[in-house]
Amino acid sequence: MVALGVLGWGDLALSGWFRFGAGIPLILIGNIVVWSAVAGFGVHKTGGAVGTLQTGGLYRFSRNPQHVADIAMVLGWMVLTAAPLAMLVGTSAIIVLAAAPFSEEPWLRSQYGSDFDQYVAQVRRFL
Repeated sequence: MVALGVLGWGDLALSGWFRFGAGIPLILIGNIVVWSAVAGFGVHKTGGAVGTLQTGGLYRFSRNPQHVADIAMVLGWMVLTAAPLAMLVGTSAIIVLAAAPFSEEPWLRSQYGSDFDQYVAQVRRFL
């Protein structure tokens, strides 16, 4: 998607103000959220290692802040580059990122049981 964005840079008629004014902040905020979540509980756990159920920090507001942030970064790149093929691939990536929690949640439920069920009842999936 990065290469497609560079190769098709500006091919769509989006204003520069919109592209840079929306694209860059989405990319930056997404990175800040992802890396602060990773720093909060470590690379191994963010990759799926078993540990304690994460409910603090950004996880108080969203069960999937990293997925939301990844979506923001992809969307930001799509807007910034205004490249048709990057938008096509980016849309596919967003669909995958939005669907990922539905496959992760059964595993989380099996690992954390009623603690996860209580967390689900209190915190929204995305925003």
